[in-house]
Amino acid sequence: MSVEFIFRISGMIVFGILGAYLGSIIGNSTDQSPEVAALLLGLVGMLFGLIMTPYFTTRPVRAIRRILLSVSTQTLASGLTGLVVGLVIAALLSFPLSLLPAPLGKILPFVAVVVFGYFGIAIFVMRQTDLSSIVRLTPGRTNEEASSSAQPSSRTILLDTSVIIDGRIADIARTGFLVGTLLIPRFVLNELQFIADSSDNLRRQRGRRGIEVIAQLQKDTSTPLRISDMDVEGVREVDDKLVVLARQLRCPILTNDYNLNRIAELQGVSILNVNELANAVKLVFLPGESMEVNVIQEGKESGQGVGYLDDGTMVVVEDGRNYLNKKIYVTVTKVLQTAAGRMIFGRMEKEG
Repeated sequence: MSVEFIFRISGMIVFGILGAYLGSIIGNSTDQSPEVAALLLGLVGMLFGLIMTPYFTTRPVRAIRRILLSVSTQTLASGLTGLVVGLVIAALLSFPLSLLPAPLGKILPFVAVVVFGYFGIAIFVMRQTDLSSIVRLTPGRTNEEASSSAQPSSRTILLDTSVIIDGRIADIARTGFLVGTLLIPRFVLNELQFIADSSDNLRRQRGRRGIEVIAQLQKDTSTPLRISDMDVEGVREVDDKLVVLARQLRCPILTNDYNLNRIAELQGVSILNVNELANAVKLVFLPGESMEVNVIQEGKESGQGVGYLDDGTMVVVEDGRNYLNKKIYVTVTKVLQTAAGRMIFGRMEKEG
């Protein structure tokens, strides 16, 4: 039984009683029968309570909850601080304003509360970054240093399900290159749990690996991790929820999902792609340079051998078929960048 249904029944009973009571009063004051008037207005009150009760009970509460969940902690704290400051200023001014002649002495104190409360919230929310820097300011440090150090720490990075399952995020976070707080919404955690409970063995293993990665991130103190109950109403797909939430929080999404990458970029959301990072940190070889490669398999063309570097880059060796499972020195002849990654072509170095 839902909470809204309980409120509907309660509203139907309350408004039915009020309608019956009002009907009896109207019936006694007119020539109408009090019983008939009470019955009619009671039925009208019950119908009104059944339909309208959620609109001034549960639904406003849900709307307020949705708004509060979409607001960051820093913005919420700044707004509450601004409200308190505005009300304090209004309280200090209320006494001299109340000494003014009527009706100004009665109206202006109330106006001052509304105006200063509004301006307090607006000013503190607009300047929340500067206020956060001031709070973090410690003795012996300049304001510029504190601002530069406080700004990255307040950054939030949303994690996608794919990047959690991938597992490399734990190693990246351990290196300290990710500056900010990693945020995992509850709906991402629910999707991960659904994958871990799948009947398919491969999906189940991937889901369990994702849960283990989250446990590693929670133990790692170099990059803080936070799991939030923030949700997006009216959206069902997890990727769409992430994009909307990232726009609300004005933060990037960490993922390796190509489709999510494209959709987010079209909507102006910043993306941190793990695959692009992996390609960016691969070793760069120029034609003519030398490297050591372990040839592990045959190539597609006749006589070719294929090996891999430590970072996963494929190396195609001309006439390397005769050196399977051997380490040889190769001279780079060509470097090709493809959608799947970087490929290096080379030939075996001549002895002597």
